Amino acid sequence: LQIRSDKDKEIHIRYSITGVGADQPPMEVFNIDPVSGRMYVTRPMDREERASYHLRAHAVDMNGNKVENPIDLYIYVIDMNDNRPEFINQVYNGSVDEGSKPGTYVMTVTANDADDGTTANGMVRYRIVTQTPQSPSQNMFTINSETGDIVTVAAGLDREKVQQYIVIVQATDMEGNLNYGLSNTATAIITVTDVNDNPPEFTTSTVKQPQKGVRTSVVITQDLTGGMMGQAGSRSWGGMGLPTITCTHSHFSFSQPKGPREKIQHFAAAVDYEMNRAFMLTVMVSNQAPLASGIQMSFQSTAGVTISVTDVNEAPYFPTNHKLIRLEEGVPTGTVLTTFSAVDPDRFMQQAVRYSKLSDPANWLNINATNGQITTAAVLDRESDYIKNNVYEATFLAADNGIPPASGTGTLQIYLIDINDNAPELLPKEAQICEKPNLNVINITAADADIDPNVGPFVFELPSVPSAVRKNWTITRLNGDYAQLSLRIMYLEAGVYDVPIIVTDSGNPPLYNTSVIKVKVCPCDENGDCTTIGAVAAAGLGTGAIIAILICIIILLTMVLLFVVWMKRREKERHTKQLLIDPEDDVRDNILKYDEEGGGEEDQDYDLSQLQQPETMDHVLNKTPGVRRVDERPIGAEPQYPIRPVIPHPGDIGDFINE
Repeated sequence: LQIRSDKDKEIHIRYSITGVGADQPPMEVFNIDPVSGRMYVTRPMDREERASYHLRAHAVDMNGNKVENPIDLYIYVIDMNDNRPEFINQVYNGSVDEGSKPGTYVMTVTANDADDGTTANGMVRYRIVTQTPQSPSQNMFTINSETGDIVTVAAGLDREKVQQYIVIVQATDMEGNLNYGLSNTATAIITVTDVNDNPPEFTTSTVKQPQKGVRTSVVITQDLTGGMMGQAGSRSWGGMGLPTITCTHSHFSFSQPKGPREKIQHFAAAVDYEMNRAFMLTVMVSNQAPLASGIQMSFQSTAGVTISVTDVNEAPYFPTNHKLIRLEEGVPTGTVLTTFSAVDPDRFMQQAVRYSKLSDPANWLNINATNGQITTAAVLDRESDYIKNNVYEATFLAADNGIPPASGTGTLQIYLIDINDNAPELLPKEAQICEKPNLNVINITAADADIDPNVGPFVFELPSVPSAVRKNWTITRLNGDYAQLSLRIMYLEAGVYDVPIIVTDSGNPPLYNTSVIKVKVCPCDENGDCTTIGAVAAAGLGTGAIIAILICIIILLTMVLLFVVWMKRREKERHTKQLLIDPEDDVRDNILKYDEEGGGEEDQDYDLSQLQQPETMDHVLNKTPGVRRVDERPIGAEPQYPIRPVIPHPGDIGDFINE
C-alpha cells in the first residue's frame, strides 16, 4: 500500500501513520516510508487475534506544517485455515430406549472452529468414524453432518443383548473436505435403556436346607431375568415398578428384587424340624407394569420349590424366663427355693442338660447341676446393696452335651418380703441446748432400714437407769416419727451430756434400740444461741478446770526453763575443768587395765606411788622368767611412742582420780 500527495512535486513532503497497530498497541505492526509513502507489515498477522485495523495517514512539509488533511485507512486481515475444529466435550453421554424405531433422536455433539465461519475455513462437517460393538449392524446410528445430531438408522436395539455403544465422531472444516480440511474426534457413549419387553421368569433354583427355628436362613436363590431396568426403585426402572414375588406358604417370605438379574432370597419363619421336616412351595413372580405394546407373552412366571429341613442341635431354653418367686428375707442357709429347669427342644436327640450359675452377685444361691433345684447358700438380706426394688436377680446357664454343645440362659428374680430384722437408730447423734429450759428443744427422729409396716410410728422414751436421765430430761411426742427432747429441771450446768434414749419400731414383734445422743448444754443469749464462753463450757471444761490447766502449763514452762539453765551451767563447769589439765600431761594413755575387781570401800586405801612411772627397769629385768606382775610393763619389743618431754607429777594423777 502506498499513499501520495499531489503537492509532492512542489514541496518536500513527509508521510506518517497513527492508530492501533502503528503508534498504539499493538505497536509497530505497520510501518510507512516517510518519503515514498509506502506501507509495510513488520510481522506475521493472526486474524483470530485481530481481524481488522483502522489507521490514519498524515502528510506534512519539512517544517511540520500540515499539507493534506489526514485520511482513514481500513486494513482487513484475510483468513487462512490454520485452526482445527474443537469439540466442546471429549466424551458425550446419551441414551436411547431398546426397540426404538429408525430416526429416533439420541444426542447432539458440537465442535467449534476459530477460523472465519463465513468461509470454508470455519465450516465444520460431522461424520461417524466407528461404532463398537457392530451388533446387530455396523451402522446402527447416523449423524447430521451440519448439526451434529445423532439418530438411530436401523432397528434391532436390544438391551438384553447390547447395553451400550461407543461411537467415534469426527469433525472436519473446509466443509468436510478430508483432503484440505483439518479434523478432530470425540467419543459418544450411547446407553440402551430397558423397556418392559420381557416377562419375569425363573432360570435357576438352588435349594438349601435351613436351620430350624432360624428366621433369616436363606433357603432358595433364583435369578430373575426380565422386566428390570437397572438400579432399585420404580423411577429408575423406567416407571414400571419392581416385580412382585409371592409364595403359597405362610411360613416363608421372599425378598423383593432391587436390580436386574437380582437374586431372590427366600426366608424361613420359625421352621422346626420336630414339627415339619419338609415343605412344598409354589413361587410366582409377576411384573407390576404391563408389557410393552406388541409383546404377546405372559406377564408372570411360576416355580415349584421343595424345602427339606435339617435337624440341628438347639439350645435348651427356660420356659419361664424371667421367673419370679416371693419369699421372706432371712430364710436359713440350705433352704430350697424353687426348681429352675430348662427344656431341650431336640426331642429326637438323647442329650443331658447340666445347670450352672452364670451370675450371682451376692453368692447367695446354689443350683443342682442335674435337676436345677435352687437352694440358699447364705442368708438373704433385703437391706443388702445387691437388692434393687426388693428384688434379687441371678442368671443361670443350661447347657446340653450335643455336637456342638448349645446353651441357654434363664433369669431368676427373688422378691424378698421384709421382716422386722433391723432396730431403729436415733437421729441426730449430737445436739445443742441452752442450760435453761423453755428456750429451745431438740427435735429427734429415727431411721429404720426396714420398710412398712416394720418402721414407724416410733416410740421414744428415757430409760429408768440411771435415774438422773429422767430427772434432768423429758421427751414430748410430736407425731409417729418425731419427738422433742428438752430439760426437765430449771437449770443444768454447762457441759456435754450423754443422754440415752430407747427407740422402738412398730414391727411384729417390735424391735428397740438404746441410742445415745450427745447434748451440749451451754449458756445462751437472749436469742437462744450459745455464747462464746458458753461454747467453751459446753465442751466439758468448767472455770476451775481451765484455771488448773493454765497453772499446769506455767509449771511445765518453768521446769523446762530451769532444766535449760542447769544444762548450760553444767556445760560451762565441764569446759572449765578441761582447761585445768595440760593436754601434754594427760595421763589417760598410761592407765593400765586390770583383770581384778576392786573390794569396794576396802580398796580405798591405795598407794598412789604404785601408779608412778618406774625410774629404772632393773627390778623388772632381774625377775625370774615367767613371773611378773600384771601391772608391769611387758618385756620385749613393743610399739615405740613419742617420749613425753616432762614426766607427770604424781600429784596430778591423784588429783585426776579424786576428780
